[in-house]
Amino acid sequence: MSAAQGSALREHAATVVVSGLSTLFAVALILTTGVMGAALNPDLVEGSDTFRMTLLMVSAIFIIIALYVGAIVTANTFATIIAGRTRTIALYRLIGSTSKRIRSRVAVEGLVMGAIGAVIGFVVAEALIAGVVFFGPGWGWLPEGPNYPLFDPLTILAVAVVVLTTWAAAWAGSRRVGSVSPIAATGASVELRPEESRGRRARTVWAWILIVIGAALLAGGIALSVLSPMALMVSFFGGLFSFTGIAVGAHFIMPPVLKLTGKLIDRGPTGSLAAANAVRFPERSARSTIGLVIGVTLVIMFAVALDSYRSMTLIAFDNDPAMAAMLTETLSITTAIFTGLVGFSAIIAAVGLVNTLSLSVLQRTRELGLLRALGFTGAQVRRMVIAESAQMTVAALGFGILLGVFYGWVAAQSLIGSEIGFAAPSVPWLVIAGVVLFGVALALVAAAAPARRAVRVSPVTALSVA
Repeated sequence: MSAAQGSALREHAATVVVSGLSTLFAVALILTTGVMGAALNPDLVEGSDTFRMTLLMVSAIFIIIALYVGAIVTANTFATIIAGRTRTIALYRLIGSTSKRIRSRVAVEGLVMGAIGAVIGFVVAEALIAGVVFFGPGWGWLPEGPNYPLFDPLTILAVAVVVLTTWAAAWAGSRRVGSVSPIAATGASVELRPEESRGRRARTVWAWILIVIGAALLAGGIALSVLSPMALMVSFFGGLFSFTGIAVGAHFIMPPVLKLTGKLIDRGPTGSLAAANAVRFPERSARSTIGLVIGVTLVIMFAVALDSYRSMTLIAFDNDPAMAAMLTETLSITTAIFTGLVGFSAIIAAVGLVNTLSLSVLQRTRELGLLRALGFTGAQVRRMVIAESAQMTVAALGFGILLGVFYGWVAAQSLIGSEIGFAAPSVPWLVIAGVVLFGVALALVAAAAPARRAVRVSPVTALSVA
């Protein structure tokens, strides 16, 4: 395998993994609804088709969430790849290639990688469901006798949607191709600096518009919550607009959060460099962290919403202990299931963080070589990369937890506030602790491979890179 092929595989590894995970999640959920429908006893449960349709609708919500997070991760991955290919793209522009043609080639790469990942995810999902169907009756998981389906036409649709989403995300992620000028052929990896990032006025204006509209709707939903459960619809659109605004405006929202986090690790030369690197290129930092922010926010939001709903409902059923006990048991199971389903999106987001950090190390070969030439030891370079990973992970976790607690409380308050008035949010600390442990593990995993690669950089070889 040539060096170019190896580099291409490293660049697109996250795209294949994300599309594979998204397909695995979607196909497994669709097939699971079929298996659960077949396991129902028609003599005991009427309308099993209605039951399956309900499960499919619930599954569709979580599939869309996973696709949404996967699309953001894929778009950010391709944006990072484009930044690393600036010189190559500039050479193509120099010899007459158009930006549209280059973007089309990049989109085709996304289509191919998305198809490869989708096929792998489909095969793995089919194998998992086949294993459950084969061993389930013997292990007591499923009743014996029913003919459990191992294929559903909807799974083909799911595969097609994942592939097309990856293709569209690759096209969106390559939008910077049009801004690459032929003169950039004299440089290497090019990221937008803070002043250039802040200068993207159209994107910044749209982000603020969405945030302001969302905040107004959220405030209206909270105010209406004491009057009617329909306030939930107002709050839903408020959350949708404001959260989208945060995602769009990540280039000016995340750098201050990262800068604040950087003060925690700014110890010595390695810590200072790590803190500076995280905010030196806002676009790269935003791409690295916003996917994880979204994943963590979703997990915490569902957990807080359900736990707050439980505590608020217990207040309403204070005079009925039997109903309160049954409600607590039901919501505990529901919370565990929903947290697990949404947690899959957080895993997809984590892949994006790991990949972006790896690509940034690959694209900073010359910079790392210069540090080694100036006297930095391999251990110091390793600590710098680990500190960068820790800084980005802590920033994403902290911001995501705050957003999740707020959105979760607003959802619960809007739904049941008309029965009990205003109530404080109920925070599931066990879920918070699990997310924090996940973040610690992620920081270590995200930094492992890039740190090894950074240490192996030879000063002489690195400084010879144009």
